[in-house]
Amino acid sequence: MLPRTLRAASLVATAATVATVALQGQISVAAAAPVANATSVPAQYQLASVCPNPIVVQTDWYPEADHSELYELASPNGQVNTDNKWYTAPLIAQGYNTGVKIQIRIGGPAIGDQLVSAELYENTNILLGYVGTDQAIQLSATQPTVAVVAPRLESALGKQNIKVLYYNGAPYMAYLIGKGILKQSQVDGSFDGTPARWVASGGQIAQQGFATADPYQYQYTIKQWLKPIAFQLVSALGYNPYGDSLATLPANVTKYAACFKKLVPIIQQAQVDYASNPVPADTLIAKLVSKYNDGWDYTTNAAAYAAKAQVKDGIIANGPDGVLGDFNLARVNTLIKSLSPIYAKEGKTPKAGLTAQDIVTNQFIDTGIHLPA
Repeated sequence: MLPRTLRAASLVATAATVATVALQGQISVAAAAPVANATSVPAQYQLASVCPNPIVVQTDWYPEADHSELYELASPNGQVNTDNKWYTAPLIAQGYNTGVKIQIRIGGPAIGDQLVSAELYENTNILLGYVGTDQAIQLSATQPTVAVVAPRLESALGKQNIKVLYYNGAPYMAYLIGKGILKQSQVDGSFDGTPARWVASGGQIAQQGFATADPYQYQYTIKQWLKPIAFQLVSALGYNPYGDSLATLPANVTKYAACFKKLVPIIQQAQVDYASNPVPADTLIAKLVSKYNDGWDYTTNAAAYAAKAQVKDGIIANGPDGVLGDFNLARVNTLIKSLSPIYAKEGKTPKAGLTAQDIVTNQFIDTGIHLPA
């Protein structure tokens, strides 16, 4: 495993056999059976006249189930750029070709472990990126972003209550220390994502991890361990950001309003579809991991575990109002109130007078989209 920043889970796949052809750093991933493409596309799925093409989305890690809605939308008939770590494919909504492509860019080591917020400002052709509401609060004065949809209700981040290894810069740690839940002397920010120190300690330390991935990996794929592990969600300790919300630059909310009006409901529905049948996305994710071949070990079995965990643990879920993907403004404001003095103490003072409406918006949400009861 490699280090990763805060975020949370997801997948896409077909039973079709996949063939690959390498050409100047590009790999074409072609399914044996093409994705359905209607001759008459309903208006709500026609994106070519209102959206950029391709729609570029920056993730915060390698392909995994925590990015399910993106791979649910991406056709398996796409191009893999193994140099830049990008996957570009037709954007398919409910079986219809929307007329634009989606380009999914991987994060973490592929972008020098830079925060997604910073990447949005450096590369303004990126329309959306995974920016947790905690990160949005922290950077609200210097690199503001506005999230337009929350594909996951909760973050998959977990921890245990002993010596704690974490990835330096993770926003949640400032909260845990600032609230006195952990002591400064108890934490160690040198975690590099590998299992070596955990294994060497005999499991007597805790480390940052994700409930959608680490329990499976430690029990089934990390050969030095191969035993179950326990975990605790940080949300149980009062830290409750929208960990994988899709955000954009503030100016884009107006500039691409017509695009978001159609695209956001498409993303919402993709997550509903994924929750009911994750196999197609899982398959694509696992195949892309093998193509990038960067040391990230993520199989279809790991993705299947994550898909079940996301639904079982309420990570992919409807909000209190019964809608999938919208933001509870009171929840965001509570987070702002909790984190602002903590970040200010660290010299990262949020924007003066910051409110939920500064960093999230529900204006593009389709309130009729939800997981079935």
